[in-house]
Amino acid sequence: MSRLLKASALLALGFISALALMRDGAHAERGEAVTTVDLPIQELRLFSEVLGIIRQNYVEPITDSDLLKSAIRGMLTGLDPHSAYLEDDEFQELKEGTSGEFGGLGIEVGMEDGFVKVISPIDDTPAQRAGIQAGDLVIRLDDTAVKGMSLSEAVKKMRGKPGTDITLTVVREGEERPLQITITRAIIKVNSVRSRTLSPGYGYLRVSQFQTNTGRKLREAVTTLKEGNEGGLKGLVLDLRNNPGGVLTAAVSVSDAFITQGLIVYTEGRAPEAEQKFSATSGDVLEGVPIVVLVNAGSASASEIVAGALQDNGRAIIMGEKTFGKGSVQTILPIREDAALKLTTARYYTPKGRSIQAEGIEPDVTLERLQLTAIEQSIDPIGERDLARHLDNPNGEAPNKKQAAERNLAETDFGVHEALNLLKALNIVQSRSNLMH
Repeated sequence: MSRLLKASALLALGFISALALMRDGAHAERGEAVTTVDLPIQELRLFSEVLGIIRQNYVEPITDSDLLKSAIRGMLTGLDPHSAYLEDDEFQELKEGTSGEFGGLGIEVGMEDGFVKVISPIDDTPAQRAGIQAGDLVIRLDDTAVKGMSLSEAVKKMRGKPGTDITLTVVREGEERPLQITITRAIIKVNSVRSRTLSPGYGYLRVSQFQTNTGRKLREAVTTLKEGNEGGLKGLVLDLRNNPGGVLTAAVSVSDAFITQGLIVYTEGRAPEAEQKFSATSGDVLEGVPIVVLVNAGSASASEIVAGALQDNGRAIIMGEKTFGKGSVQTILPIREDAALKLTTARYYTPKGRSIQAEGIEPDVTLERLQLTAIEQSIDPIGERDLARHLDNPNGEAPNKKQAAERNLAETDFGVHEALNLLKALNIVQSRSNLMH
């Protein structure tokens, strides 16, 4: 071994020994027992040899600091698609994403086979308006190939000054050739909860992302829907389609809004602090009113927690497609002022002990991806009321057909249309059952 390789070996072993000492010191400061870590000597020698070879032979000079940072990044990315090493800018971007305002395109992404995979586009963002879809594989960013990039590098390239363009080359299932989609960057302000009335007595809640204040906003939206519907609500559609997830506590808060008792979700990991249980508190903002939850392949993480909790507790009917299947918990572990680890520390489980990881939530009612289109009729069909000298209805004039046909979300969105019909059917069955008793 050359003198340079020996020096590199000493540097690498010294670095690893320092990490072990820092780790033991951190335990000692907390009054914990210090455990001896058995280090694999052969692998450490291999690491030091590779480090030395790179320093000596790489085409351009590279600092030991950059090499060791790359080694740390490699350790994290080799674990799973969600663990990562975050330096100052990346750490800040993560905090911006959970607060609800950040710059960029408006997509939640992960890594798959070295490419960026779209988990889902966020509502009312440049990416959604440009036509990006859940499941798209991004293979190029402008003229730069994604293969070989880390997820953080790809995200950094997608973000930029508002008003500037970036072209994403994506591979989409069902398309013969890659698609090129140009998107104009913007400041992304995510309104995580939106609501409307679909039909008298039937409300619609769209949760696009789980942020720190989502639970409070959802409760406020339910109150507004109740006040806007004389006689209260008879059913609610909770739309979690293309919701990539977010803050775990927000998912617990949303679930708790509808569940009066019992388990919502629990997590299990190797460390004792990774094991947590979240249970419902008393009170249901809808007081037992039926709920249909819409999900699809873009519903991930916190969305799956909510869907699983409501399904296992028998509180809602889940309708749509099988969900994404992200059943792991990431913890942010600061290691110094300007850097942190985003590390997968636990798996989460539904109240009945189901792990969603790589499996997802199976809907109670499966829907195909169809587009709802109204058939335009040049001539309205003739009814009794159109005949000359027809008898009047003793209960009053029938509603105007044009008013009754006023278009809303339930007439343009197939999933919402089916969910609303199911809620109405449940109410009919319930009312007839009450009459029989």
